[in-house]
Amino acid sequence: MAFKDLFKFNKGKTTFVFIGGKGGVGKTTVSAATALWFARQGKKTLVISTDPAHSLSDSYEKNIGHNPTPIAENLEAVEIDPEIAMQEYQAQMEQQKAMNPGMDMGMLQDQMDMASMAPGIDETAAFDKFMQYMTTDEYDIVVFDTAPTGHTLRLLSFPEMMDSWVGKMIKIRRQVGSMAKAFKNIMPFMGDEEEEDRALEDMEETKKRIREARGVMADPERTSFKTVVIPEEMSIYESERAMEALAKYNITADGVIVNQIQPEEADCEFCAARRKIQEQRLKTIQQKFGNQVIAQIPLQTEEVKGMEKLTHIADILYGEPEANPASN
Repeated sequence: MAFKDLFKFNKGKTTFVFIGGKGGVGKTTVSAATALWFARQGKKTLVISTDPAHSLSDSYEKNIGHNPTPIAENLEAVEIDPEIAMQEYQAQMEQQKAMNPGMDMGMLQDQMDMASMAPGIDETAAFDKFMQYMTTDEYDIVVFDTAPTGHTLRLLSFPEMMDSWVGKMIKIRRQVGSMAKAFKNIMPFMGDEEEEDRALEDMEETKKRIREARGVMADPERTSFKTVVIPEEMSIYESERAMEALAKYNITADGVIVNQIQPEEADCEFCAARRKIQEQRLKTIQQKFGNQVIAQIPLQTEEVKGMEKLTHIADILYGEPEANPASN
């Protein structure tokens, strides 16, 4: 199977792809090149950087903001701004607090601390983006350029954590509502019953959306995880552990991209030695990830920046685009 055949499209539904791996293996280059390739195929494409140390702007050589920024025909990009995301998140908390009088909103921070999420705003914002584009189906494909492995696994665990937290919020809301109704006759200032019911409905709707998101993330027809590794032991073993964690979240990991491979035509003693070591690591990769489709990208003589070089990487991975690509 060709690597490009791993990407599945359902008419009218967005396909989601997470590009992950250890820091420094080339995730952003692969993400940027993948998004560019599908845009050239006629797919309406969005690439989102969830890594606080953004480098999509550097890859595309274009300033990218917190909201979709046009890059090329059919291609837009987003770099999540933690400060803006925090402001948006705090506004949501204030809204929840206004709709839930008497509730201790400090519970949210407690839950985040319990889940080892603090500060967690990057993962929170990334999950919000996933929820947003999951429901709108505005794009044919959304590519997530993820943070290093630990951050990414926290992001992918978000549906479980948020489902649990919202469930507890609903339970408390119902308890508060019951108390308010019991004391309504003697304490008429307890609050508007219709407003309380509306707050509960909003939380129930949030819980429903979270469960829908969890279902989409676990649907191999819509969501998949591609891992970028380099032929070095630390990268290989960290990726192996990540694969085991992904299985627990029912995330489909179906492709491995081996980056920075030393060319076989070694023209120096050092290069030949590096190639010999890498050949052993490539065998290890085949042994550990042989059930997945494996693609290779040779070590480039120059830093991969700009549309021309990204196009070259995309063609290595996926082949040259069709002459008359379909729009959907």
